[in-house]
Amino acid sequence: MNSNTVKTKYWHKLDDGRVQCDLCPRACKLKDGQTGLCFVRACLDEQIVLTTYGRSSGFCIDPIEKKPLNHFYPGTSVLSFGTAGCNLACKFCQNWDISKSREMDTLADVASPETLAQAAKKTGCRSIAFTYNDPVIFHEYAIDVAQACHEKEIKTVAVSAGYVSPEPRAEFYKYIDAVNIDLKAFSEDFYHKITGSHLAPVLETLSYLKHETNVWFEITNLLIPGENDSDKEINEMTKWIISELGPDVPLHFSAFHPDWKMRNIPRTSLKSLQKARSIAIMNGLHYVYTGNVHDPEGDTTYCYECGEELIVRDWYEIKNWNLGANGNCPKCNTVCAGEFEPNHGNWGSKRVPVRLDGFLANAN
Repeated sequence: MNSNTVKTKYWHKLDDGRVQCDLCPRACKLKDGQTGLCFVRACLDEQIVLTTYGRSSGFCIDPIEKKPLNHFYPGTSVLSFGTAGCNLACKFCQNWDISKSREMDTLADVASPETLAQAAKKTGCRSIAFTYNDPVIFHEYAIDVAQACHEKEIKTVAVSAGYVSPEPRAEFYKYIDAVNIDLKAFSEDFYHKITGSHLAPVLETLSYLKHETNVWFEITNLLIPGENDSDKEINEMTKWIISELGPDVPLHFSAFHPDWKMRNIPRTSLKSLQKARSIAIMNGLHYVYTGNVHDPEGDTTYCYECGEELIVRDWYEIKNWNLGANGNCPKCNTVCAGEFEPNHGNWGSKRVPVRLDGFLANAN
């Protein structure tokens, strides 16, 4: 094994000589030398290994709202990174050059967990995000990074499709402070045909987060015209969220743009996003947002009780902060759900690429 290849523990041998990866519901069954659909977990010497430990497709400092997380230390900066590969096969993937890459050349940067924690601390980031591709597939690396960051009081954020098996899911979320789960649709047919996966495990992850952890989580639903944007589906999805997760889970309706293998579908209109938002609010969700479009009303956090503007945003810029010291509405004293500090961050909408070379010697 080389330095980027590490042993994993979620697998078992089959009677036919193959090895089954048990990290996610895909349960890839591999012969020696084969890789799973994710491209980065492989069967080597009759065991499953991770082949991309410590390697990344790049690092960038983003606003936390870009993950998107609107109720987790608003206005702060987050050091974002991903690796290569993915355990889903979404035809609309908007990071396909990373998530579908089979090339190790995609992994241009090398960084130990300690280096990443040092970089986040030195650049003033409140948190670090596992994003661009799903951290499920670099489980071991993500956990080690999370532990190193917590030692330096850096929060950890995951951006995930939630497609993970129960045992590794429980281990992973012990080290995560916040997550945005991409609920791609509310239809098994969509999940099967468009993503090559299944809906049920994602719903199970959402229920697990709500009922068995203290992880702050928000949900994103990318609306694709003609595929998952019907009033009926949005109505059913938001009613399920209310029933199973409660009204305080923030929901982000995000605009699709043509990409990867779905370039023949038009962009999502602002009108469609606003209609979805109105359905969700009508069904009782307290915090509903629109994304990937310019919509100040859909960016803003309101008090669900009296309608007062609490956090006014324009894109990723906070224009007005009206939360009380305890995260409460100044008009009616209703508490806004989330994790807030008395003063918001001032990172704004900047996106700053980072090279880690300068942190390598100082990581300890």
